[in-house]
Amino acid sequence: MPLTLSEETPPGFERVLSVKDPDAGLDAYIAIHSTALGPAAGGCRMWAYEHQEAAKADALRLAAGMTSKCALAGLPLGGGKSVIIADAKTQKTPDLLRAFGRAVDRLAGRYYTAEDVGISPDDMAIVAEETEYAVGLNGGAGDPSPFTAEGVFRCMEAGAEVTFGTGDLRGCRVLVQGLGHVGMGLAGWLHRAGAELIVTDIDPDLLARAKAEFGAEIIAPEAVFYTDMDIFAPCALGGILTESSAQKLTAKLVAGAANNQLATPLVADRLRARGIRYLPDYVVNAGGIIHVSADILKTDPAATRAKLDGLAQRMRDLLKASDRTGKSTLAVADGMVAEILKSARLGAA
Repeated sequence: MPLTLSEETPPGFERVLSVKDPDAGLDAYIAIHSTALGPAAGGCRMWAYEHQEAAKADALRLAAGMTSKCALAGLPLGGGKSVIIADAKTQKTPDLLRAFGRAVDRLAGRYYTAEDVGISPDDMAIVAEETEYAVGLNGGAGDPSPFTAEGVFRCMEAGAEVTFGTGDLRGCRVLVQGLGHVGMGLAGWLHRAGAELIVTDIDPDLLARAKAEFGAEIIAPEAVFYTDMDIFAPCALGGILTESSAQKLTAKLVAGAANNQLATPLVADRLRARGIRYLPDYVVNAGGIIHVSADILKTDPAATRAKLDGLAQRMRDLLKASDRTGKSTLAVADGMVAEILKSARLGAA
């Protein structure tokens, strides 16, 4: 059967497509949330989802998050995301990646893709054989994860200034949950800053590396919310902060790279009520899209660096506005995004 793109667009989204190519083993979703600010941008995630609806829901959440991320990073880009339903370790093939590239190409520049969980720059190079709308390639922007990790660290410093009275993280107990490319990179920044590092992951090799390289304390994944810490850095998959886990968390600051960390927006209020500063993930983890945007927008390195350096100040502004208004940082950030998108739509009218 040939490649097919079937419309499954819910309210609030511009386009959501179910993408299938049985011959290539491709089963995916591409979600475009908004192009009010510019073409949609967002990585491709390969994950062995339990079922179709879980994959689609993830694509929708991630695409909406990319709209907010690009808006508050000051990028003329919209929000999109793609997910491929497959085990990246056992089911990834060049044929599958090329079929995905052909699907992206059919959108004719309305959506730019890049690497995410389960997809590497080498994989994206195969996608790029079929479309010019694949970015983050070696020789171009390359792997965005080091820049995501740096952005998380800089925002964490800004959050620590407000929470603890100093941005100096020496001696702070920081728990990094998830040691993928970004989580391991963040662990390196924290180690160099003199933080007391605690780590957890389901991969024993990554844990062993963090212990050997950074002297990290290792805990079991189920022990996260029973561990004493100053700062919690969720860097795995989303939804880790529920109303229940928020009540158990010992940290006074949350700053991590994972997308959609809150199970529901109400959790932000629960954290605030307990005196825990939550740094909105779509601001904290914007370093990657800022870096990759250079390939899309053809900006020079100095302009890209200025955007990355501006993340910490954006976080300081959000924290000040939260204190001034009594609203959660998430509510403040969401309000800023809404105003940016409203202005863009009025300008286009």
